[in-house]
Amino acid sequence: MSKLFVQDIKRDFTIQSSKGNKGYRGSRGKTDQQALISHIPSISRCSEIYFMSSIMLKISAILILLAFSCTNEYYPKPTGYYRIDLPEKKYMVFDSAFPYTFEIPVYSEVTPDTDPMAEKYWINIEFPQFKGKLHLSYKKINGNLNDYLEDTRTMVMKHIPKASAIENTVYENPEKKVYGLTYTISGTAAASPYQFYLTDSTKNFVRGALYFNTTPNNDSLAPVIEFLKEDVNHLIETFEWKRM
Repeated sequence: MSKLFVQDIKRDFTIQSSKGNKGYRGSRGKTDQQALISHIPSISRCSEIYFMSSIMLKISAILILLAFSCTNEYYPKPTGYYRIDLPEKKYMVFDSAFPYTFEIPVYSEVTPDTDPMAEKYWINIEFPQFKGKLHLSYKKINGNLNDYLEDTRTMVMKHIPKASAIENTVYENPEKKVYGLTYTISGTAAASPYQFYLTDSTKNFVRGALYFNTTPNNDSLAPVIEFLKEDVNHLIETFEWKRM
C-alpha cells in the first residue's frame, strides 16, 4: 500500500468532516482523526506484505530464467558414412566378337551373363571395388522396336515405389547412328540408380542398368553412384555399332 492510499483515506475523512459534523464519531465512538490514526498500522502492514510479495515474484522469475538458460539442448548427430577412395579415371576399349564396341574403365571387368534367361551378347561390366555391376542386354530388332522401348519403360517404372524422382535425358549421335535415353532414378532405397537404352532404330537395341550388390542406401552410395554414372556416360559417348 502506498502513500497515495493513505492520502485517499485522509481525503475521505476530510470530506465527511466538512459537512459540518465536527467531532463525528464512528460506530466505536472515535473522532475522525482517531479513526484515521487507527488505520495507519494496518496500512503499513499491507505495504510491507505487498513489498515482500513483489520481491519474491522477481526472485522466482530470475530462478526460472536461470533454470532455462542452464538447460543443455540436444541436437542429434548426422549419420556418418565411411570414406570411399575413388580411383583415377582411365579407360580401355572393349572390342570383341560382339555387335557393339565402347570404352570401359580400367578398374572394371567384363563377364558373361550367367543368368538362365540370358541371351547371346548379354554381358556384365563389374566394378569389384564398389560391388557394382552394369548389366547390358542386347536385342536384334525385327520390326519390334516399340516393344523393346515399352519393356525398358516398364523396367524403369518398377522402381517408382522406392524412387523419389525419375529424370530422363535424350542422347543422340547421328554420325554413329546411336540414339537413346538415360534414366536417373533418385531415392534412398532405389535398387538401380541409373539405366539407359541405345538403338540405331532399325537393327540393334541395347539396354543397360546399374546395380549394387549391397542393401540399397543411395545416401551413403551417392559419391560412388555419381562416379560410376560418369563411366556409364563415357560408355554411351564412345558406343558404336559393328557389322556382324
